[in-house]
Amino acid sequence: MVKILIIDDDEGIRYTVGEIVSFMGWEAIKAENGAVGVEKFVREKPDIVLVDYHMPALDGLETVERIREIDRVVPIIVLTVDERQQIADKFLTAGASDFALKPIKAPDLIARLKVHARMLEIDRSSKKKEQDIFLAKGINKKTFDLIVEYLERQIEPQTIEEITEGVGLAYQTVHRYLLYMVNEGIVSIECDYGRIGRPKNKYKYLPRL
Repeated sequence: MVKILIIDDDEGIRYTVGEIVSFMGWEAIKAENGAVGVEKFVREKPDIVLVDYHMPALDGLETVERIREIDRVVPIIVLTVDERQQIADKFLTAGASDFALKPIKAPDLIARLKVHARMLEIDRSSKKKEQDIFLAKGINKKTFDLIVEYLERQIEPQTIEEITEGVGLAYQTVHRYLLYMVNEGIVSIECDYGRIGRPKNKYKYLPRL
């Protein structure tokens, strides 16, 4: 059974998310702040962590950093109302895996959890140690492979919105990984001017020769 640690200072959020987790047939472990969350992480060894951004006794960012000092690969999903990319970048650099927006919407959260549970299952069945290695600061190989596999299947270049929907990760997460891939020459950017409105960037995987 998948064990999910819910770290949030809002009792209502803990209850709601716990009910969603239980509905999926998984085990919910709850913590009322970051300090307690880190203690329960060490004791309970959960498979996935959900952590709030704004909390007393260690905020979300500090909590992510503490957990990453203990475990380099456990999926950490940040719960936040703040959609700014600079905030997302700070969390991704600290080691966060993905984001789920507040107010919590059950279908969105379930989709996020399913994606990371699937990657966890793949990781557990694989004997390759490189699955647990960060390719670069804030870049996790499992998430990287998920996006690459999606882009490899696409005939036409994809917008970031299409990629986000296709892989089931948050916009901020996909944006960060695409920037890394473009810089590494793994993905190219094509500008689609269309007929009306602002032009959109589209991304295409570049096969290795």
